[in-house]
Amino acid sequence: MKSWFDRLASVPGMAFSGSPGVVRGKLPGVGALPDESYGTPMWPTPQGATSATPASQHVPHDARGRELVARVWEALELPGSAMDYHFVLQGAVDRLWSTRGSDPAALELLEVFALLDLELMEAAPQAVSFDDMTPTSFVRVTSVPRLVGLLEREGAFTEALAVAKRLTRFGQGEDAVGRLSEKVGALAAEAMAAGGA
Repeated sequence: MKSWFDRLASVPGMAFSGSPGVVRGKLPGVGALPDESYGTPMWPTPQGATSATPASQHVPHDARGRELVARVWEALELPGSAMDYHFVLQGAVDRLWSTRGSDPAALELLEVFALLDLELMEAAPQAVSFDDMTPTSFVRVTSVPRLVGLLEREGAFTEALAVAKRLTRFGQGEDAVGRLSEKVGALAAEAMAAGGA
């Protein structure tokens, strides 16, 4: 399997068609091609070469707010590995979560990025695994459980349960599935009882 992709939308199995509002051709590094003669792709830089893909280098660690969102959308249009895109999305979710008090709009984008991360994980399980060929063990993911928790706090138990069930494929989310199944069942029982009264 190819170790890198031109952009997130190039990952086989992704429904994502591209970042909104991004003019891909104007991004630095969009046309970069690695030297793969060393076994590991080495990407050109002004100083020489690096194993870090353009996507993995694009979002500054201190980016917040609108700059963060813009840089994430841009990074998803740059060459990178599935794991690079996962870390870009997961990092964005973590930063948006930390600013939710001062920027309530961050929660909407948190949901968008977490669902995109889950779609990526389903399309390319190697995004969250260090297994070389067929991923069977997975790294702990924070983006999707954060979304499950957010949906649960908002009372969207059915939606939270659906997301948590998708996460179980990666050896995570089983506790949330159990807890949310009980809540959804209790709500259904209440609705039945209220309808019959």
